[in-house]
Amino acid sequence: MELVLNGPALGDPATVGHKFARQYVMSRAGLPVPGFFCVSAEAFPASERTTAAFPGPEATTEELADWAAAARERIRAAGVPAALAERILSGYDELTGGDGLVAVRACVAAAPDGAGEDGADDPFAGLSDSFLYVDREAVLARVVDCWASAYNPEAVLYRVRRGVDPTAARVAVGVQRMVPGAKSFVVFTRDPRDGADRRVIAAAYGIGEGIVQEKADIDHFLVDGPTGAIERDTVRKSVMVGLDPARPGDGPVTLPVPAGLADAPVLTDAEVNRICALAAEAADLFGGPQDVEGAVTADGGIHLVQSRPVVVAGTQGSDARSSGARDDAGRDDAGRTPWTNHNLTESFPGLTSALTYSQARVFYRMGFTDFYRRFGVSGRSLRRNEHNLNRMIGYLDGRVFYRLDAWYALHGQVPGFAMMRPLWERSLGLTERTETPRPAQGTPWADVLPALPRLAWMYVHQPRRLRAFLRWWDDLAADSASLEHCSAEELIARYRHMWAEAGRRWGTTMVTTYFTLAALASTNALLNRWVPDGAALLPRLLGGGKPNRTLASVRSAIALAELVGTRPELRDAVLERPEREVWAEIAGGRHGADIAAAFGQHLATYGDRALHDLKLEVRTPRQDPWMILPTLRPFITQGLTVEANLADEARARAEARRALREACPNPLPRAALGAALASLRFSVKAREDTRFCRSQLYGISREVLWRLGDRLVAAGMLDEVADLVHLHVEEVLGAFDGTLTETDLRAVALRRKAELERAAGKAEPPAYFTVPADVPVPVALTARHDVHRAADTTEDGVLRGLASSSGRVRARAKIVRDASVPPQSCTDRILVAKETDPGWLALMMAAKGIVVERGSLISHTAISGRLLGIPTVVAVPRALTAIPDGAWVELDGDRGTVRLLSEAELEEATE
Repeated sequence: MELVLNGPALGDPATVGHKFARQYVMSRAGLPVPGFFCVSAEAFPASERTTAAFPGPEATTEELADWAAAARERIRAAGVPAALAERILSGYDELTGGDGLVAVRACVAAAPDGAGEDGADDPFAGLSDSFLYVDREAVLARVVDCWASAYNPEAVLYRVRRGVDPTAARVAVGVQRMVPGAKSFVVFTRDPRDGADRRVIAAAYGIGEGIVQEKADIDHFLVDGPTGAIERDTVRKSVMVGLDPARPGDGPVTLPVPAGLADAPVLTDAEVNRICALAAEAADLFGGPQDVEGAVTADGGIHLVQSRPVVVAGTQGSDARSSGARDDAGRDDAGRTPWTNHNLTESFPGLTSALTYSQARVFYRMGFTDFYRRFGVSGRSLRRNEHNLNRMIGYLDGRVFYRLDAWYALHGQVPGFAMMRPLWERSLGLTERTETPRPAQGTPWADVLPALPRLAWMYVHQPRRLRAFLRWWDDLAADSASLEHCSAEELIARYRHMWAEAGRRWGTTMVTTYFTLAALASTNALLNRWVPDGAALLPRLLGGGKPNRTLASVRSAIALAELVGTRPELRDAVLERPEREVWAEIAGGRHGADIAAAFGQHLATYGDRALHDLKLEVRTPRQDPWMILPTLRPFITQGLTVEANLADEARARAEARRALREACPNPLPRAALGAALASLRFSVKAREDTRFCRSQLYGISREVLWRLGDRLVAAGMLDEVADLVHLHVEEVLGAFDGTLTETDLRAVALRRKAELERAAGKAEPPAYFTVPADVPVPVALTARHDVHRAADTTEDGVLRGLASSSGRVRARAKIVRDASVPPQSCTDRILVAKETDPGWLALMMAAKGIVVERGSLISHTAISGRLLGIPTVVAVPRALTAIPDGAWVELDGDRGTVRLLSEAELEEATE
């Protein structure tokens, strides 16, 4: 049989695969498909050695991956037979004239029953390799790489999982004239989210890989089927994918979008209509809705490079790959699983220990189960979603991430989720993914109206429930203040009882977050209706009210600093001498009983609050009380007082009220706004109070586990107590309960410690990415698709984020990647970080302003900025890379802008 095919033989999926067979059918029908030929699947170098060595479908992931690697190496070592190589090069010359570029793509040939890559029932999308901008010198090597991709680890594991024999795969290779696309698009002839008669187009500058690999900034166009009306969802475009003439050997790379194109829609209306017409022809040709990929060249020509069936989301064989669409379960394109850690890093930044993850997994499962129960989600529904509750947060290369398909499935049970979804997504950073299309149009009120009586009842009773929760928690925390003399049995019993009781109550704190988001949405809506530029005024109006527990901890620390400042000898000691030495003197009463009592009271109340205080590997003042002393130093040197802090807050609140009266002179709307703001302030305070309780919950757990760790070291089961953090909570408790299945805890800890050290050597992943589904996650991570958001800047270089705390300030930037820096280093600087947690308060209080890459209006950073009266902007993408350390910047907390100062402004600022 001919091994290099052209003409009618290209129409046989069993020989060339569905991908190329469809292209042939389109070209025969007169659709604009670039010329191509195929290396038949008959040429695929299947090996008896490969088949014989297959370890079987029951083999472990590692065994299957090892077999796949060996198979790829055998194919690469064999290369292309000489006669076939000559035919391929001849076909290349005929196609390009000998000096053009081609795309070389693999496609698994269809089985006798029609199943295969890009088939209607099982797309196998993205599991075979493709190569673009390939010249004559490289074409044979790329053909071999395509063959080898039959044994990519994710492909082998996927086939095994689907019950398909991975040794039976045969790969055809298409060699197609490369179209120099100035623009690229993917069009669905039916909306893949709900099956509506609506064309959905995703378009970007450059080539299509920028869309399907989520590397370019993407515009979306929704075209109504009956009327042809075009709805545009466009973004400012800064990144595209293409060939860089300066380095053509690098293949497709990310490139800047020319400034003149950044704000214009990628496609004109005429191009949208032409694309829809061509896609409709393809749908008619294949007898069903299609997902069509193509390119628009600089001369306006449209070229189609792929067509595949579309099945509406939620049905078997669904494929919504190309536009980055997400179904209501949160699953991304072509069976890819989305992950994000956008707001989790506020609690669990960077590498996190196995001990912390195992505890966090219990917390999220427990807390959200109670949360859903309180909203009326049935026990049957919760049992049906048991698997999602167990995987809501994952542990990927030593970092904690939300698994978004589980998150959507679970939160979708909550009444009003459709209405609250944008706010919840913003809290997860999903609105920063400019290529994420809006949810399918529907009637969000439809599912909330039946639940309104229950929601109203919950809202009215929430303050009482919160007070009951806080009373319960304060009693339990007081009872756990000292665990020093407890036996192991008593420690475990206290721990189990605490978490069992928390499981019945912690949902109350999450209901608070729900109502906080609702209050934020309604207050924003009222402000935007009645107050010019109301969004900028909101952060100023949130100040004031009864202090929450975080602010109380700050004022307690300021009071300690004031007290220390009245004792010259103690003041000098705290500022200049080693902390442990000074603490021994304070605890021993050398500086007076009143000093010892004041420090003791502060630690008893706030000793669990520290930097990264939800990470059980991090010690807090509860264990190491001298840690409080460095946090006092900037307060002492700045001469801060509680009275001045209270006066600043009162002044800021009075100014905000005056601004509201001026902006909204009508007393009736102002009264409605006042009620909405009061509700929002209450909710924000309650949320911060319960977050403080969460720090204490983890603090007591830390105390119990570390004390048990001391006993494990004494028994010879661990080398040192710090190794405890590489065990799971149940392994620590199981050592005393008699439930261990693996008793060599020393070996377990050392193995996990080594794994965490290897993870530390890897680049930090982005806040959002997707991996192939139906593949073990550790293997799927090798095919991770990253999504980065470019810094949201204007042409004059202004960074934009979310205005969170009022005020404008100019100062030098202090880049903080590790919050263990001395607080004094942030004095009179603008603190710039990825995110913060409550342990950053000492750094914040020393700073003149705060800028973070992540966060929302109700995140810890935003709340703390308002409480401290410090200008704050959150959700500023790439702030750490766009702002040099030490650079002079202007931060406007009312407008949400951060701007590097010019030379002239710098001279003015330093005069």
